[in-house]
Amino acid sequence: MDVGMIGLGKMGGNMTVRLVKAGHRVVGYARSPPVVEAVVRQGAAGASSLANLVAQLPTPRVVWMMVPSGETVDQTIAALRPLLGRGDMIVDGGNSYYKDTLRRAAQVTAAGLSYVDVGTSGGIWGLTEGYSMMVGGAPADVERIRPVLEALAPAPDKGWGRVGPVGAGHFVKMVHNGIEYGLMQAYAEGLSVLGAKQEFGLDLHQVTEIWRYGSVVRSWLLELTESALAENPTLAGIDAWVADSGEGRWTVAEALDLNIPAPVITLALQQRLRSREENPFAERLLAMMRNKFGGHAVKPAA
Repeated sequence: MDVGMIGLGKMGGNMTVRLVKAGHRVVGYARSPPVVEAVVRQGAAGASSLANLVAQLPTPRVVWMMVPSGETVDQTIAALRPLLGRGDMIVDGGNSYYKDTLRRAAQVTAAGLSYVDVGTSGGIWGLTEGYSMMVGGAPADVERIRPVLEALAPAPDKGWGRVGPVGAGHFVKMVHNGIEYGLMQAYAEGLSVLGAKQEFGLDLHQVTEIWRYGSVVRSWLLELTESALAENPTLAGIDAWVADSGEGRWTVAEALDLNIPAPVITLALQQRLRSREENPFAERLLAMMRNKFGGHAVKPAA
């Protein structure tokens, strides 16, 4: 099956290579020519523009986007629509907000195109481990790209599936990432408690290595944590600053809209926000309140 891949960053490039290895013909395009050249060396065909990419694909075409969520997706679709014809398909494999996906799908299908959303997990490890893909779209559209999904997944019958209509794939991936926030926070807090018990002299790498086998908290995330601690036991040179790419915020907002309590995911998101503050105003104000009502000492700023 021929696929046009737009967005050849680390994840998109690895997906392209995996498809090529599975026998698919992939035409790749990115704004940076060296990135295109890199996947061409791996066996893909390169495109110099979106028009050139579309021209190299047989009809009906399948164009898979792996671009950052937000305005970039809208810009890419706007540029593609005049180049594509009735029966062609656009697949959004990025982490788009599901409500944006619903809006885009309505616009695209009105023009006679098909639209499928694929919430994709696997990151930089997907090339070797396979990708977990949560697919939203009409059954016939999903069936049409089954060979691609089977090639990208850990196994043809594992790690992927149609979860519902258009928008469902990105919705499930959004909540998946919200759960990820909570899991990461729990590991971080627990290991922080262990490390603070200095009289035991616990080796956090050893503990995580033990937990990897037989423990009820074992997971791939734990394996990655163990690997990180093996490489850098004290986390030297790493600042306590944690980004969020949006999915956790969207999950919390959706939980509120649905009147579903999600305290762990919400607090995990708030901890990420707090990690980016230096000398937070709220804590300084708390210190001043205690000073005002009780005469408690205030620690001077360094």
